Amino acid sequence: MLEIKSEEKVREGSIYGQITSLGHEQLVMCYDEPTGLKTIIAIHNTVLGPALGGTRMWNYASEEEAITDVLRLSRGMTFKAAISGLNIGGGKAVLIGDPKLKNEAYLRRFGRFINSLGGRYITAEDVNMKTSDMEYIAMETKYVTGLPEVRGGGGDPSPVTAYGTYLGMKAAAKKAFGSDNLSGKKIAVQGIGQVGKYLVGYLVKENAQVFITDIFEDRLKQVSKETGATVVDPNAIYDIDMDIYAPCALGATVNDQTIDRLKCKVIAGGANNQLQDEAVHGKLLLEKGIIYAPDFLINAGGLINVYAEYLGGYNRENTYKHAEKIYDICTAILEKSEKENIPSQQAAIEMAWNRIESIGKVKLPY
Repeated sequence: MLEIKSEEKVREGSIYGQITSLGHEQLVMCYDEPTGLKTIIAIHNTVLGPALGGTRMWNYASEEEAITDVLRLSRGMTFKAAISGLNIGGGKAVLIGDPKLKNEAYLRRFGRFINSLGGRYITAEDVNMKTSDMEYIAMETKYVTGLPEVRGGGGDPSPVTAYGTYLGMKAAAKKAFGSDNLSGKKIAVQGIGQVGKYLVGYLVKENAQVFITDIFEDRLKQVSKETGATVVDPNAIYDIDMDIYAPCALGATVNDQTIDRLKCKVIAGGANNQLQDEAVHGKLLLEKGIIYAPDFLINAGGLINVYAEYLGGYNRENTYKHAEKIYDICTAILEKSEKENIPSQQAAIEMAWNRIESIGKVKLPY
């Protein structure tokens, strides 16, 4: 059986130790003094195809924090692609610094770095990146997705991500409550960026009782006014009486400090790496009887969207149809978790690795 290692132990090691422990193929650090560009690109696994994953821009507290983030995110992309049936590998890039640094020269220089990898890594948008940024990157490399629809791209992937998250939530609700009907369910959405905002829209249409929180008050007021969702203080979101907790901001919000505070029966959200430590916190959720919808599966809609663009001949309707498979896959994972008495995250990773190993018998890494 696949061993899910404690990530605390992984983080204690050197950079090469982390790469080895998480199974990465390549980590590239790039710097350009004239533009101030500092970027790290991680390629996790390319058995199924070239590594595809978005670029995240964040003002990290340290380079070590950025490395840990890009390694975890790229690993998640491998699982996300494999579990979703996509013929693509897992990768990720992070840009270190304030998003205000972005301009044409900065983004085009980043595009050249991507191009130097010869197609092993294909980028897309992520936190603090937009489709317009992808246009600048595309001036220097063809290895980019997430372009505006007017340029033949898939546009903003957030609606598809939210749709898949919504379907995964319904599958988890059926396992926990016996029905996937969310009407009347108390659902706390943490983070109402693009994905969170669209998710709230789906939940409100189904007459769920929605609570929202975010660090940006103006965003909270706007979404609350448009949907009728109840605003909750960011520090209080873990303590409210709720059926479902939906983390849709940054990762690691399911941890030693929050698990005992959560009163929910289901955790299903659009954020990446929601479990601070997969081995430790996945087991704790299992022991507490909380159904966890694996993050890298239910938020795979965005990857499905850019993968469709990567293949060419993008069709939005077909992309949504592909995302609908998330419901059945989530159901299968939760059934495996229950049958084998293992955390759902572990069950999902095992299913993803089984596909990678099977294909790997007839195919070498990209």
